[in-house]
Parts: sequence; C-alpha cells; structure tokens
Amino acid sequence: MKQTIALAGNPNAGKTSLFNILTGTRQYVGNWPGVTVEKKAGVIKGLAGSMLVDLPGVYSLSAQSIEEKLAISYLLQEFPDTILNIVDASNLERNLYFSVQLLEMGLPCIVALNMIDVASSRGISIDEQLLAKRLSVPVVPMVARKGTGQEHLLTQLQKDGAVVSSLVISYPEQIEAAIAEIATALADEKLNLAPSVRWIATMWLERNATVEQLVRAQAASGVLNQLEHIRESLGEMADQEIRNARYTWIENLLHEVTAQKKVVNQTWSDRIDSLILHRILGIPIFLAFMFLVFQITFSWVGTALSDVLDEFFSGPVAEGLASALASLDSPEWFSKLMTDGILAGVGSVLVFLPQIGILFFCLSILEDSGYMARAAIVMDRFMRAIGLNGKAFIPLILGFGCNVPAIMATRTLDDHKGRLVTSLISPFMSCSARLSVYSLFVSAFFVKWQAEIVFLLYVTGIAMAIVTALILKKFVKAEDGLFLMELPPYRAPMLKSLLLNTWDKAKGFVRKAGTIIFGMSVLLWFLGNFSWNGMAEMDDSFLAAIGGVIAPVFAPLGYATWQAGVALITGFLAKEVVVTTMGIVYGAGDAAGSLTTILQGTFTPAAALSFLFFILLYTPCISTVVVMKRETGSWNWTLLSIVYSFVIAWVVSWLVYQVAQFIL
Repeated sequence: MKQTIALAGNPNAGKTSLFNILTGTRQYVGNWPGVTVEKKAGVIKGLAGSMLVDLPGVYSLSAQSIEEKLAISYLLQEFPDTILNIVDASNLERNLYFSVQLLEMGLPCIVALNMIDVASSRGISIDEQLLAKRLSVPVVPMVARKGTGQEHLLTQLQKDGAVVSSLVISYPEQIEAAIAEIATALADEKLNLAPSVRWIATMWLERNATVEQLVRAQAASGVLNQLEHIRESLGEMADQEIRNARYTWIENLLHEVTAQKKVVNQTWSDRIDSLILHRILGIPIFLAFMFLVFQITFSWVGTALSDVLDEFFSGPVAEGLASALASLDSPEWFSKLMTDGILAGVGSVLVFLPQIGILFFCLSILEDSGYMARAAIVMDRFMRAIGLNGKAFIPLILGFGCNVPAIMATRTLDDHKGRLVTSLISPFMSCSARLSVYSLFVSAFFVKWQAEIVFLLYVTGIAMAIVTALILKKFVKAEDGLFLMELPPYRAPMLKSLLLNTWDKAKGFVRKAGTIIFGMSVLLWFLGNFSWNGMAEMDDSFLAAIGGVIAPVFAPLGYATWQAGVALITGFLAKEVVVTTMGIVYGAGDAAGSLTTILQGTFTPAAALSFLFFILLYTPCISTVVVMKRETGSWNWTLLSIVYSFVIAWVVSWLVYQVAQFIL
C-alpha cells in the first residue's frame, strides 16, 4: 500500500534514529519550498512505495519558529496519509503536549513510544495498552536506535494502518462556546486545510499565526470579521486557558498510565554533567574532545587509510587506466586528459575521503552520545559575551561540516540582527571542504604535528569568528533571549546509526568529486595545456597567464608562483578544487603521491603554513556567498564579508609567515 507518512516529534525524541532505520540510505535531501531549511524524505524499507517525510523537530504547533511554521503548514495543506508521532517515553509529559495537538487535528496517527529503555532505567513504567486506549490511536513501544519494535511498527503501518483519534479535550465553557461558534462560521467556507474544523477554531483562539494566515487566505471577509469578534470577546487569556486545559488532561493521563519507582537522587548522568557542564572546565573539556578527534583523524587512523587509498590510485588505478588507453589506441591528448587531468584532479581529492569520513564519524559519536547538546549549553555564556544569543552556537557547529547549511540554520534564530552576525562569522568555521587541503599540506610538511597543526587551524577559525563578532557587536546588537535546550540522555552510539550519519555527510564530498571536481579537472587541464597559439606547455598556458596576474599579491606570504595563485582562484568555486588544481598544474598524474613531493620542492614549511592559514580565512566558496546574500538580504553585507575575509586572511598569513620563518 503506497502512502505518505509524516514523521513528527519533539527534538531529541529519536526522530533521526527512526528515520534512518526505516529508510536506510534511501533518503532524498532538499529544501522546503521557498525556505532554506533542509527537508528529508525517504522510501521505507518493507513498505513498497511508501514515502517517509521527516518534519522539523518541534515542541508544539504554536508556530513561532521557522521549524514550527513548516511543520504546521505541511500538516495543514499536504494531507499526509499517516502521522507517525515519535514520543520520548522518558519525557512523556513534555512530549504529549505536541501529541495532543496532533491528535486534535483529526489526521490518521500512530504513536511510536521511543526510548522505553531509558524510561525503564529511570524507574518509569508505562502501560502502553492503556495509553493507546486513552489516546485512541495505536501505540508502538520502541528503542529506535537499536531497531527494537521496528517490525511491530511496520506491521502496524502496513496491515492495520493509522487511526483517526476520537480524543476531545474539554476546554472551559466560554472557550467551548467560542470554538463551536467559529466552527459553525467556517463550516461553509470549504477550507482546503486539515479535516478538523474544531482544531482550526482552537488554533484561531490560540492566535496561531500560521493558521490565521491560511484561514485569511481562504475565508470571506465577513466571516473573518466574525472570527475576529469572537476571539476579541474572550480577551488575551484564551490561549493560556487552552494550554492549561491540555496540560491538566495530560497530567491526569500520566497518573493513569505511568508509575515511578524510587531512584537514587543523583544518577551517573548527573555526575558526568557536573563535570562536562562546569562553568570553568566545560570549554577546556570541549577543546580536549576536539583535539582527540583530530588526533584520531590525522595521527592515528585517517592518514594511514588515506595512504592506502593513495597507493591504490597511484598504482592499480593509474596503471590500469594507462594500459586500457594504450590498448584502445587512445590519442595522446586524450590519454593525458585522463591521466594528468581527471585522475590527477579527482584522485588527488578522493584520497582524503578516509580522513573526512573519520572526522564525520567522530563528530557523529559526540552528537549521538548526547555530548554536542551539552557543548552548546557550555558555550551559551561565552556566546553572550560576544553579543550573540546562545542559539547561535548551533549554526556555527554546523559550519564544521559545511558553511552553506550553517548559514541556512541561522533562520532558526529569533532576531534578525543575530541572524546577520551569525551568517557573517559562520564562514570562519573550518568546513570539511578545506580539510582536503589541510591533509595534503600537513602530510607533506608537518608529518609529526599533523593533528596539532589542524587543531590550531580550527581554533584560529573560531578565534577569528569571535573577533569579528566583537567588532560587529559595536555596530549590530543582537537581541537578548533565553536559550533553552533539552539535554538528551547519555547513550552509547549505535554503529549502524553512526555509519548512516557518516555516509549521509560524506556523500556530499563524493558527489562533488563526481560533478564539480570532475568538471573542473577537465576545464583546468585544457586551460593548462592550451594558449592563444594552440597546444602549449603548462608554463605558457592560459592558467599560467591567469595565475601570474595575481601571484605578486601573495609574494609577501611566501608563495609567488602562478600555480598557487590559480589554486586560490579556483578555491572560490569550491575549496576542494584547490587540491584538484594543484594536482593538475604540478602534473601529479599519480594522485597525491608525487604531488606531495612536488610541493616539498615548491613551498618552504613557513610558506606552507602561511598558505594553510590563508585557505582557512580567505573568501568563502561561491555557494556560501550566494546563500549569505539570500539569508542577509543585502549585497552590502555580503561584499563587505568577501573583502573583510580576504584582508584578514592576507594579514594573518603574513604574520604567520614572518613568525614561522624563525621557528620552522
């Protein structure tokens, strides 16, 4: 049976785990129409043709944040066949408020009661059958991250299906009268919204901005005037009375379906938090974790794997490709394109895939274990010191993966000024695209200090973001606001979930290798082998002419070669292309092996370090620039960011070069 299933729930309720388990790698990622917030959908394994749409995690349908507005708009207008509401059994009271709102909508629903193992460890027992009876919908107990309950859920979705709840919350008499009057007024309007007119009437009284906008777009002006009059007659406390009625109903329900055993006053989780969240030790612990991640990525595991992949590209792949081309009597120019262009360009980037994968794997461990949420809490006080709300730390953390979604994520911030400042400083977060450049240079020049150098680069990026925020604080003051984040329980990460998350993040790097980097490799090879006079040596080519124009700008930084200049230009398209460009302009046909040797003869260690700092800080890639313009709504701020980052990169790299000449 083909159906569209909407996955909805509170943040940290296990939505991502359930989505990954049900869909595996059959995921489709895009943006919600007209909004730069990620939308994930996937085909459910075991349910032929059934599509699972992952709604943003929200605490309620009050529609204040962009995530809440997206969720409620989808549910109201897209009419999914089933709502799969995932509920955290260990935080049942808070989760059930959202569940009650969903059930009142009148859409078919199934409740996935997740984290029953965590609830049990906290001494909470839940009568799932009585809970299902009181909610009037099926309830499936689960431990999503382990896959426990998955078959039961699939059976419920396939055979029995979802159920429209008969749940009706009794509100105060005046509220009920107003709901009935509004429902009657809307009955003849034939609204193209969710089926329950009673729910729409309730949301109208709660002053839900999204519902109000949709109703105003469809109802006649006379009816709207009547609805306004009814709402105003109740006063401003009607929405609070509605919320109180829901919480009272939930409280009574919990007395019926749950039992709490006596537990010790302080759990092991509390004891860990007392250290992790310490106001003095919290930040050093965060930095220590990040340093450990870089040690694993570069010194202990990632580099060894990259070396193996490099040998594969420079050995069997290069030899096999050359042999195949020779057997086909390939023209000389085409053979060089394949070996010196595509293999050198794409191969020189792909050899660093293991390190990027290891980095994402380690970050996924920190995220799935529950530590990253605590890191955000630790950084809240610090973020306020630089003039930002604590929520801004979340987009900045995303910047370690890619600056584009980091800037997109600023839309979750409440005030415009905070979004502006966070968007402008996000490019200083060292994205994974820069990692291939770091890997190439540290393996060539700083073999014994690979993790330390990369850690220094990441810390410098954070420091420059802080300095920039302090400067902007003088001109753009973000609004103060509460930073509320629920701390998820500590959990041992599941290997399957870690691998899925790692692949989900790393596949973008592979996709670039097969599209942008492949295309750039072909283009760069032609530009590097042709001039206005036809075929030419690399030093007389179009590339040499282009790079030679800007090379003098970088002479004070230790590298005045046209090859470095061209690499920095192409890095504006995508930072990974810096390595691709160097692989081609230096003729490293056997991927990264000979490229490392060539770089050692071209750069001094001081110049190499200067180059790394410039890569870290200079103008972000074109995709980031485009998104920055769209999110800030201003070319002035975007152009200022481009110029500012270039100047900062030049100054810092010059200082690094001057100091490094005496040290290295």
